[in-house]
Amino acid sequence: MLGSPLTAIADGTGMGGTMTDSKGTAGDESEGASRAVSKSELFFGFLKIGLLGFGGIAPWARRVIVEERRWVTDKEFAAILGVGQILPGPNTMNAAVMLGDRFQGVSGVLLCLVGQMVMPLVIVTSLAVVYQRFASIPEVRAALIGAAAGAAGLILGTALKMTQKIKPSPLALVVAVIPFVAIGLLDWPLVPVVVTMVPLSIALAAVERRA
Repeated sequence: MLGSPLTAIADGTGMGGTMTDSKGTAGDESEGASRAVSKSELFFGFLKIGLLGFGGIAPWARRVIVEERRWVTDKEFAAILGVGQILPGPNTMNAAVMLGDRFQGVSGVLLCLVGQMVMPLVIVTSLAVVYQRFASIPEVRAALIGAAAGAAGLILGTALKMTQKIKPSPLALVVAVIPFVAIGLLDWPLVPVVVTMVPLSIALAAVERRA
C-alpha cells in the first residue's frame, strides 16, 4: 500500500484509533468499517457513485460508502473528505485514492478511480454534444439554474446529516464556522485561509484531545 499519512487517516489510525474499534462509542458503524472490501466491491461501488452523482458526487459517495456498503463510519468519511478537500484535485477523487489504498493497495486505487470516472465521462460527453444544440433555449438555461440550486441543497442536506451523526464538539464547530465566514461572507482568498486554518485546526484538535 501507499503507506502515507493519508492512508493512516483512511484507516482511522491517524485520528486517534477511536473510530475503527469494533466496540465503544462508534457502535454498529465501526463494525461495518472493519470488514474487508474486495476489488469488485470497490469498482462497482465507485461505478455507482459516478453514475448517480448528478449535482455533486459527495452526497452520493456518503450514501454508498457509509450507509449502503458500510466501508467506513461517518466520522472516518468526514475526515477523509476533509483531507481530500484541502488537497489538489476533486475531494471525492482524493477519497477514492485513500479508500482504494486502504482496502486493496495500488490496484484498489486504480479500480476506484476508473470506476468513478468512466460513467461521468460517457454521460458528460454525450450531454455536451446535446447542450451545444439547445443551449440558447431559455427553458434549458432555466433548467440548469434549477439543477444548480438542487445540487446546493443536496450538499447542504448531506452536511447536516453528517453533523447529526458525528456530533462535533463546540471547538470543531468554531473551526468550521471561521473559514465559512472568511471565505463565504467576507470573500477572503481561499489559499491563505486554508493555509492558516489547517495548522490551527490541528493544534486545537491536539489541545482538545489532551484536555
